[in-house]
Amino acid sequence: MGDFEGGKHFGIEGILLAQSFPSSKLSLFSSNEKEDILQVLQVITMLDSLSTLNLILPVGTQVVSRIEVKNNAGESVCLQGAVGVIVEAPTDNSHAYRVQLPNGIQVCLKRHELSIRKHYQKAGMQPGDFLAEYDLDQYVIYRCVVGSRAYGLDDEHSDIDRRGIYLPPAELHWSLYGIPEQLEHKAEQECYWELQKFLILALKANPNVLECLYSPIVELRSHIAESLLEIREIFLSKLVYQTYNSYVLSQFKKMEQDLRNHGDIRWKHAMHLIRLLLSGITILQEGFVPVRIEQYRDRLLTIKYHQINWEEVNAWRLSLHEQFDRAFSTTQLPERPDYEKANRFLIEARRYQTQKLN
Repeated sequence: MGDFEGGKHFGIEGILLAQSFPSSKLSLFSSNEKEDILQVLQVITMLDSLSTLNLILPVGTQVVSRIEVKNNAGESVCLQGAVGVIVEAPTDNSHAYRVQLPNGIQVCLKRHELSIRKHYQKAGMQPGDFLAEYDLDQYVIYRCVVGSRAYGLDDEHSDIDRRGIYLPPAELHWSLYGIPEQLEHKAEQECYWELQKFLILALKANPNVLECLYSPIVELRSHIAESLLEIREIFLSKLVYQTYNSYVLSQFKKMEQDLRNHGDIRWKHAMHLIRLLLSGITILQEGFVPVRIEQYRDRLLTIKYHQINWEEVNAWRLSLHEQFDRAFSTTQLPERPDYEKANRFLIEARRYQTQKLN
């Protein structure tokens, strides 16, 4: 599965939040698909922001006056901060809106003289300004290399993809503004999940997260991260079968459509889907995540470089699904991961972080 990408700190999370798109669903998409989703949401968010200034507000919108309005006698008829409802909208923003106040008086306000009420009430509560003074990267407790270099499938063109965990101080958790679920540095190919988010994804058998726990290339690990690695087997369960299988099935279906409609597919993505099945089979059979799969390197790279045809790739996939089924029927893994142990770990990690403040 592909990796998360996006702008630093609040790129994807802020956009997903603004558009009510659940960030947890990103783990179901490939890297290219995530980038496409982000670009679409960025455009939508941009249009939303433009709409507050450049698009005409409809009749019935509740607004707040930014100015005081006086009549010809110099008497105040509309206080700054007064609430009203638009009863007549102009054809363009060079003209004024007619706004009716609670007392029935109507005043004329231009666009820059009023604010949409719901936006006005949210002002000052956005996390960006509050968190800007924090260097959240200093709270990274675990950093590893994932992707092709960790898999043993890299070549001279491969990037270095880093993933990991950050554990912010308790005061940020306790604040009104909360914390971003992940820190992202697109240019550096880096992403760090907040500890709770990381644990939740691991409990759901998210392949990207499980591979972090078993990466052979670890660049940074704190005491807390070391403790997590010591219990990493608690995240392995039969859910791996459902998660890995369903993702591969959905992605191959999309690739079949691409092949019919466009005559080609993303062969690197196809390679990683096959790799995912190989990984899932080993997890069920042996109880660990095999990140480095050099024994399959040559055969997998024939897919990446399109040296075999689609029929051969699909035949390999189908045979791996059969092996996956057999491994599922005989696996010793539990039905579910150890939620209680994961929860205890999170509490202890948060408690440790709190004690550091004292």
